[in-house]
Amino acid sequence: MQTICIWFEKRGRAKYISHLDLMRCLSRTVRRAGVPLWYTEGFHPHPYLNFPRPLPLGQEGLREPLLLRLEQPMPFDALCAGLNAALPEGLHVLEATAAWGEPGEITAAGYAITFDFAGAGEAATWAAQAETLLAAGNLKATRMGKQGHRKVEKEVDVAALLLDWRLECAAPGVLLRCTAVCGTEQNLNPALLCAAVFAGAGEPPRWNIARTGFLRADGSIWE
Repeated sequence: MQTICIWFEKRGRAKYISHLDLMRCLSRTVRRAGVPLWYTEGFHPHPYLNFPRPLPLGQEGLREPLLLRLEQPMPFDALCAGLNAALPEGLHVLEATAAWGEPGEITAAGYAITFDFAGAGEAATWAAQAETLLAAGNLKATRMGKQGHRKVEKEVDVAALLLDWRLECAAPGVLLRCTAVCGTEQNLNPALLCAAVFAGAGEPPRWNIARTGFLRADGSIWE
């Protein structure tokens, strides 16, 4: 038995595939590719597929991990080629590696968020305002949560979960690179960051969120 990590990207229209549908899609793809998956024992055996940190709907992933457990070793090149031949548009396997990191080691994730504006002037104005807000560290957002069996709005302190950030102007757009908490107990959805920055600003611009990778508590890259 061998545990490996499949690194894949989820781009374009594929970002609108929900996590549940993504699990079904990759499970079928693995079977079509003839990968010798290891199945759990018991009355309802199922293959071992583990996504350490699922992507929120509508967000891209540039290097997402999928942990697989195989009954017998398989050449990584043949494995990647077989998977890519069966994957739909927007999903692409980058490489396969031996799995040695534990998902519990992940504490943060990096993001690249692009904002589209009508013109360079508007982009520059917003970038200056956003830099002031981010530097002040006073960012709040609301999200839906549960209180018992009821759905309620909960306030999130976005600034407390944002570890670092950098704004880059690429007229007529703006690129925000940031690192946010992404653990098992605390996790910042970057869509809340976007909502907090544009709170009260009228019609917000279009944005695209792409997760670039994961980090450990010591700042090293989780791979």
